[in-house]
This record gives sequence, C-alpha cells and structure tokens, in this order.
Amino acid sequence: MYIIEDKGGAIALMLAALLFLGTWPAVLTLLERRGRLPQHTYLDYSITNLLAAVFIALTFGQIGESKDKMPNFFTQLSQDNWPSIFFAMAGGIVLSLGNLATQYAWAYVGLSVTEVITSSITVVIGTTLNYFLDDRINRAEILFPGVACFLIAVCLGSAVHSSNAADNKEKLSGSSSYYKSKTRTVGEQELSRDFSTKDAKDLENGVSNASKSHSNIEKAKAGTAEFLIQLENRRSIKVLGSSTFIGLSIVFFAGICFSLFSPAFNLATNDQWHTLKEGVPHLVVYTAFFYFSISCFVIGIGLNIWFLYKPVLGLPSSSFKDYLKDWKGRQWALLAGLLCGFGNGFQFMGGQAAGYAAADSVQALPLVSTFWGIILFGEYRRSSKKTYLLLVSMLSMFIIAVGVLMASSGHRKT
Repeated sequence: MYIIEDKGGAIALMLAALLFLGTWPAVLTLLERRGRLPQHTYLDYSITNLLAAVFIALTFGQIGESKDKMPNFFTQLSQDNWPSIFFAMAGGIVLSLGNLATQYAWAYVGLSVTEVITSSITVVIGTTLNYFLDDRINRAEILFPGVACFLIAVCLGSAVHSSNAADNKEKLSGSSSYYKSKTRTVGEQELSRDFSTKDAKDLENGVSNASKSHSNIEKAKAGTAEFLIQLENRRSIKVLGSSTFIGLSIVFFAGICFSLFSPAFNLATNDQWHTLKEGVPHLVVYTAFFYFSISCFVIGIGLNIWFLYKPVLGLPSSSFKDYLKDWKGRQWALLAGLLCGFGNGFQFMGGQAAGYAAADSVQALPLVSTFWGIILFGEYRRSSKKTYLLLVSMLSMFIIAVGVLMASSGHRKT
C-alpha cells in the first residue's frame, strides 16, 4: 500500500485535488447549458466516478507488501470492519446527495456562487468536526481564522448572487424579447409548451433544436439581455423569473451534505469512536474510498433513474432507453466523473497524512470554478460595479482562507 510520508507530498495531492474538484462542476454546467438533461449527465458521471475509486484501490492500495496495521486492499476486504465501512458508505451517501443538488443549483444560482457557498459551509461545519476528530493535530490559532474567512465568504457569496440577480432583472426589463415572452396570451403559452415538449423529446434522443441555433446564441454578447434569453431557451433547466429562495435553498442543502462527508470518511479510516473490535486494523484510505464510492454510485444511479421518470423543477420526463441513446456530450460527462473521482481520492490521501481539517482546503475550489465560469460561461459580464466589488471581496476571502488552512496542517502519527 502506498503511503504519503511527508507534508509536502500531502499538500501536492491537495493542490491536484483542488484543480480536479474545481473543474468537473464546470464540465457538467457546460452540458446543462447546451441542453443535455442533468439526469443523463449524472448517470454517465457516476460510472467513471466509481471507476476512478476502483483504479485507485487496485493500484495505490496494492503497492508494496501488506502490513498488520496497514493491510493492502484485497487483504482488508475479508476483515471484520463493518462499523468503519458503514461510516465510509454514509459519507458517500451525503456526498452523492450534495452533488445531485448542486447540478440544479448551478443553473439557479450560477457556478461561482454555488461553489463558494457550499464550500464555505463545508469548511465551517466539516473542518470544525475534523479538527476535533483528528485530536487537534492542526494548529488552532491558524486553522480557525481560515474558517472565519470562509464564513465571511458565505455572506459575500449570497450578496453576489442577490446583486447579480438584480442586475439580470434590470437587463431583462429593458428587453423587448423578454417583455413579449411575459405578455403572451394563454393560447400562445400553451402552444409554446407543446413545442417545448417536442423539443424535450428530441433532446432526450440526442437531438436538440437549441443546438441548431448554436451560431445565433454565440452572436449575442455575454452578459446582455439577449444572451440571457437565448441561453434560457437553450438550456435544459429553465431559471429566468424563478425565486432566488429556491436556488439558495438548494445550495444550503448541498453545503450541509458536503460538510458531513469528510468527517464520516475520517471516522471510517481512524476509528476515533472505537467501534472496531480489538485487533482489527483501521480501514486504509483506499479501502474506505472504495466503499465510499460504491454508496455514492448506488445513490446517484438510483435517484437519477427515478428522476428520468419523475423529473423535478419542471424538467421533461425521459426514460432509460432515451438515456442510452443520448450520446451528445457523453464523453464530457465521463471525464467529469474521472476528475471528481480522482479529486476526492487525492483529497483523502492527503488528509490521511496531513489531517482532514487541512485537506478541507480543497474546498477553495471556487477559485478554479470561478475562473471557468468567467472564461467559459461569461458569468458577471456587464454586471454592476457593486457586483464586481462583492465578487472580488468574495474571492479575496478564499485566497486568504486556502493559504491559512494549508498552513495549519500537521502530521498524523501512525
């Protein structure tokens, strides 16, 4: 079994995890904005996310000779360690629920703000729990000021969303196209709904009328009212005119789920509550990640198959057969699963060496997601000075927080 021996190696893994975990949300957001149903995308994502965990277990988990206190992956599968397996799988369940929620939150709140708020909640709650679970191996005088920066970022992130929503509302109020869409007769709205249903069926079969108008959408300048309207017509989740409360509720639910998965994984690998029988070794990080990913996979697959037939938030219904036929963008969804799987694996490997509280510094992934959001999606283009000021303040808090959180890392005694 490969073991991270030094603090430098642990931090290198956390930085790699930061890049991977900040990029995969942008990939899924891109697919949703291109009109692919999120149920189809998440089913593809779940497959490669599990494969990444299996690969890590069969390689890093099998390198070298098995030891009594640190057995290799295959050796540990036959041991009586069910309490720790339960904690690992519980962590996978809450992570899967959080990921499911965020794929809808990205549409309602935006990629950057969603990642900021969920990551901040994760650090504020999860890092505090990990600090005590890790027997305080992180330096409290450094760790908790970093946590405070994330707490401030939660408030700033909410303010950015409110300010940006007000900016968009002002843009749309002056758009003749938006005005016409809001003043259509009941008969026109019903006719539009019929066409939308037909378009949804085409979308499920891998064909979207929105894709035919791709060139027209690209002609609209990012941040303009026309751009927002064309994007709304094209994307799979319709959000214009929705309540900000809906989006923020989804975001806060996801943040609470994310805050629990790392402490659960910590309990699985270190058994701080002494649930294992005497003489039974702790779950090594690779075995715990394997069970963690299995439960994440089962929940993700199960709920998304249910959502195919019983969709939420106004999405069109689909079927498993339609999902199998939908190859448009599948390669990107599969890539997103690999990025998330390896990102989580690297986070846990680094946390095993440096402490899971310090490993939670990867929750600064909004720095990466915001970069992709601005470059790929034109988020905050042509926004007000107030929005830009809040955005810069929010990101500044994250830059400070990630440095402070990494500086707090200790070294676990094994």
